[in-house]
Amino acid sequence: MKDKNPSNPGPSSPELNSKENDSSTGFTGKKVSRRDMLRLTGVGGLGLLLGGGGIGSIIAARSAAAPNRAVQASAALADSIPFFGEHQAGILTPAQNFLCFAAFDLTTTNLSDVKKLFQAWTTTAASLTSGQLIGNVNDNPNLPPTDTGEADGLSPSRCTLTFGVGPSFFDGRLGLGSQRPASFQDLPVFTGDNLEPQWCGGDLCVQACADDMQVAFHAIRNLARIARGTAVLRWTQEGFQRSSGADPKGATPRNLLGFKDGTGNPDVTDRKEMDTVVWNNSGDGPSWMNGGTYMAVRRVMLRIEVWDRSNLSDQEATFGRHRQTGAPIGAKDEFDDLDLKATDASGKLIIPENSHSALAHGDGTVKMLRRSYSYSSGMNLKTGQLDAGLLFISFQRDLVKQFVSIQQRLSKIDKLNEYMTHTGSAVFACFPGTRKGGYIGQSLLG
Repeated sequence: MKDKNPSNPGPSSPELNSKENDSSTGFTGKKVSRRDMLRLTGVGGLGLLLGGGGIGSIIAARSAAAPNRAVQASAALADSIPFFGEHQAGILTPAQNFLCFAAFDLTTTNLSDVKKLFQAWTTTAASLTSGQLIGNVNDNPNLPPTDTGEADGLSPSRCTLTFGVGPSFFDGRLGLGSQRPASFQDLPVFTGDNLEPQWCGGDLCVQACADDMQVAFHAIRNLARIARGTAVLRWTQEGFQRSSGADPKGATPRNLLGFKDGTGNPDVTDRKEMDTVVWNNSGDGPSWMNGGTYMAVRRVMLRIEVWDRSNLSDQEATFGRHRQTGAPIGAKDEFDDLDLKATDASGKLIIPENSHSALAHGDGTVKMLRRSYSYSSGMNLKTGQLDAGLLFISFQRDLVKQFVSIQQRLSKIDKLNEYMTHTGSAVFACFPGTRKGGYIGQSLLG
C-alpha cells in the first residue's frame, strides 16, 4: 500500500511503584553518538570495577564520571520524544528507523487489573522514552532487576510508544460494551485476503518505534513482562526502513519492491488537516476518543521473486509512478500532482486506472496517514521463498469512511495484487495523549 508524502503486578509490585530516575539537567546542545555514549559509560562504570581500590579511588572515579553523566543526559534530552502530550507520539512523529509491533490478549476479566496494567505501562513508557532504566531495583543482588538491562547505556533513540485497544476489548468481559464506538469493529474480508489467525486481531496493541532496534525490542519485552497475569502476547512483528544514517536527507523511504512509499501522505504539520484526517473530535463518537485516532494494521506478504522477473515498464505501470524519482508517470517530480485523466497521443491513459497510485488516490477527497514499515521474517517453509513484505499501518479519523473505502477499491482491481497477499489484519482505537500524573486510557477507564 502506498501514496504521498504475564503475575499481574499488585499494589506493592516494583513495576507499579517504580519511580523515574533523576536525570541531569545539563545541556550542551551537542549530540553524542551511541558509540561515544558507550565509551563514556565504560569510563564511569567498567573502569570503576577494574580499577577501584578503596574509598579514595571510588570517590575519584565518581568525580571523573560526573561530567560524562551530564553529557549522556544532554544527549538523551536531544534524542528523546516526550511521552506525555495532547496526542500520543508515534502517529504524527516522523517515522523512526525501526518498529516492534505487539498485539496482546487479556487474561483477566477484572477491569481493575486492566487499569493497574495501564498505570504501570504509563510509568514504564515514560522511563523507556526518556532512556531511563525501569523501576528502582536494578542493583540489588538478591532481587530480580526491574529492568531487563539490554538498553542500559543506550540513548532513547527517539523511542515512541503508541497504545490502543481492539474491538474485542469491548466484547463484554470488562463491562465496557456500551463504550465501543458504533463503527469500530474488525475489518471486513477483502477480495484476495489470505488471512492467517496468527497475524490477526488483539485486545491491546503497542507500537514501539525507535532509531535503534534493540531499544524498540527492549520496550516491547519489558511491557510484555509487566503485563504477565493480565495480558499475554498474541503476535509480534518487527519492521525497518532505510536508516537516517544511510539517508541523511530523509527522502521518502522505499518498500521492498524498490518504489517510494508514503509520497501521497497528508501534511502532518498542518493541524487543520490532521484534525480532519487523523484525530477524533467531539462529534465522532464517545468522548473518551476525543484526540485519539483509529489504527489499521495489515501484514502484506510480497511475492518478491515474481516481482523481480518483471520488466521495469510493467513495474512502473503497476505503481503508476517512475521507480527512480517517485514521480507520477509522465511527470518529473515526486510530488507533482497525479493527473489521472492525462492521455498519450493514442488516447490511452498515461497512468493506468488500475495502477496502485490511481486507486489509492481516487478523487483525492479521502485520505489517511500511512506509517508503514518493511519486514523480513526469514523463509516461508511452505514455499521456500522469502517471507518478506510490508507491515502496513495507517491512522485515520474514521476506519470505514477512510481505510475500508480505499481498500475495497484496491482489493478488486489493483495491478499490485498480482505481487502480494494480505496475511494479517487488525484494527485498534488509539487513546488520546496522556497528561503527566494521568495514565494511558484514563479517558475510558476513569
